[in-house]
Amino acid sequence: MSRPFDYAPDRPEHIDQILNGLDRYNPETTAVFQDYVMQQCENQTYDCYANLALLKLYQFNPHLARDETITNILVKSLTVFPNPDFSLALSLLPTHTLAPLSSAAHTPAAGDAPLSEAVQKLNILNNLLGGADYAAFWSTLDSDDLYADLVADVSGFEELMRVRIAVTVSQAIREIERSILESWLNLQGKEFEHFVGTVCGWEIDGTKVKVPLNKENEAKGTVVRENVKFDQFGRVIRRAFEQPA
Repeated sequence: MSRPFDYAPDRPEHIDQILNGLDRYNPETTAVFQDYVMQQCENQTYDCYANLALLKLYQFNPHLARDETITNILVKSLTVFPNPDFSLALSLLPTHTLAPLSSAAHTPAAGDAPLSEAVQKLNILNNLLGGADYAAFWSTLDSDDLYADLVADVSGFEELMRVRIAVTVSQAIREIERSILESWLNLQGKEFEHFVGTVCGWEIDGTKVKVPLNKENEAKGTVVRENVKFDQFGRVIRRAFEQPA
């Protein structure tokens, strides 16, 4: 049974009261939501509904928006892919953040990048995840110091991403080459063996990794039956001979 979209098991009571009352539209609550985003980053919790509420406040009160909070929300949303949270957050950002950047206009230091550059770089990661190009995700993440700055506030980011990748893999396959999975998880040697064997509970068999059977990766035959009555065929045939009015 799927959980409600606004469900967050670790949501504090005062945040819940704001979300269910008129204060959710009060600009004065912006600071409260911003602190809550930082708590999520530090405690490895996640509350999509509250984060979207903050981005909506930013829409109505752009002078209150903080670039660091926006990028933190986007990074946190990556950690729950393939859920559409990143796209939902992106839809609430100013349109200029997705406009093509002019390389000649501004070339900042890694820690001083404009919001548009940060958003577009994170969108690259999201697209790679959406395309299941996990090896490219890790190589892209390691390709630019700006990425390190963007994910720095999110505690355990790499581990969270490995868990999500492992979940998606377990839903699709029963067996995979060890070398491929190593590239997808960006782990080798004993670290790989610990994660796969202890964290995931999968079996390493030589050059193969075997994923236990579950309801998602189990191959099932499907029988499709058409329940069409004879008189329905008759109506179709009659219509074919009817002249348009």
